[in-house]
Amino acid sequence: MDRLTGRSGTIERGVVQLEPERSTRKVGLFDRFRRRRGGRTATGDRAADLRYLQQWVAEHKGVEAFVEPKTTVTEVTVVLVAADGEWTRRRAGGQSGARRLSDRLKIPVYDVQKVGYPQRMRDYDARQRILRKRAAREELGDR
Repeated sequence: MDRLTGRSGTIERGVVQLEPERSTRKVGLFDRFRRRRGGRTATGDRAADLRYLQQWVAEHKGVEAFVEPKTTVTEVTVVLVAADGEWTRRRAGGQSGARRLSDRLKIPVYDVQKVGYPQRMRDYDARQRILRKRAAREELGDR
């Protein structure tokens, strides 16, 4: 008998049997470590990402796409970089999804592992960092 739940349980051939509810649930050895399905990979989210990227391309000039590889934390992503260095990142739906995306948006696509990120992207980030620090100093000076 479990002291916390007040239930007695037996394990037989990978099935947990709880006496009070008579419910059964299969238990695998590595279930705890498996990735959970669902979440942000829903079709609606992908459609929303596509709409966002289409709008972003329409609002910016000289946009290029840079495909980032899958990592242990993220799926394949695409970084859109405008001519002024402003950028945005979204999921791409795999390597083929990134290529289809660039065909649909009619923009050039590059593999970031082969060509790297453009210098204008780093320059934009540096300018934004300076502007944020300046704004923080001005806010402190106003008080």
